[in-house]
Amino acid sequence: MSRRRTRTAPIALTALVVAGALALSACGGSAGARTADGKVNVVAAFYPLQYLAERIGGDHVKVTDLTAPGTEPHDLELTAKQVGAVQDAGAVLYLKGLQPTVDKAVAESKSKHIVDAAALSPLVDHNLDEGTDGGSRAKGNTGDPHIWLDPTRYATVAKGVGAELAKADPANAAEYRKNTDALVTELGALDQGYQTGLKSCTRKSFVTSHAAFGYLADHYGLQQIAINGVDPESEPTPARLAQIQRTAKDSGVTTVFFEALVSPKLADSVAKDLNLKTAVLDPIEGVRTGSSDTYLTIMQQNLSNLRDALGCAS
Repeated sequence: MSRRRTRTAPIALTALVVAGALALSACGGSAGARTADGKVNVVAAFYPLQYLAERIGGDHVKVTDLTAPGTEPHDLELTAKQVGAVQDAGAVLYLKGLQPTVDKAVAESKSKHIVDAAALSPLVDHNLDEGTDGGSRAKGNTGDPHIWLDPTRYATVAKGVGAELAKADPANAAEYRKNTDALVTELGALDQGYQTGLKSCTRKSFVTSHAAFGYLADHYGLQQIAINGVDPESEPTPARLAQIQRTAKDSGVTTVFFEALVSPKLADSVAKDLNLKTAVLDPIEGVRTGSSDTYLTIMQQNLSNLRDALGCAS
């Protein structure tokens, strides 16, 4: 994912805010912090945060995902209606630095309950140098946004979401705490499954289309060899491709991973050059329309695909 897109200038976004306010006013007012039946209106910037809101909020919340299914979060351009939703939501969940238009709308929001996932789990850099020396440099909110791919970091964000929903809706705080505890337990089991499943493997390195899996690699002692950096749409240089080929050969890599929401052409090309297989390693930036997959089911499939590629003992 990327923090590169800044197409919506401040003036344009201000115009959207005004237009959104006028449109909502014309309809008799915005939905506001609560629905007509008393549920908390929660706005989530993209799927991993939507998933937390729905799992923790349960029947007491109505969740709106700003990023449509099947769309990469970094491609998001807010509509006037979406800006209005952020302005008046009962709670807003986002990751600062990922989506500039969301950052701007949140900065101007009237909501008293805002959760920044990056503040709960500080970001680090997992750009192209991760594929060569495995190093991570602390960069605050300018780093890699894919914190949810480490279940322990995701659990930390879940706790923050649960605490904020309890503040937004004290009458149901006990249920939010219960739901948070249940989800954190599931994430703990997922983490243990990864720890066990990746413990005894022939290889520790994997090639992926972009540097989305740095937190996962860090946590489980793996090495991510990324074709692209954190931005999945950047173009690798010839020197970078040559470096990937050398590293992949030296590491005995068998598989080049691509992802569900990005064209596999580049990964296919690299795999063909190296006579390697391809498979999906999903960064879970979103799910496709109509899919029954969830964060947990996709993470389990990712583990299975990693085990196959790394030659892990059964």
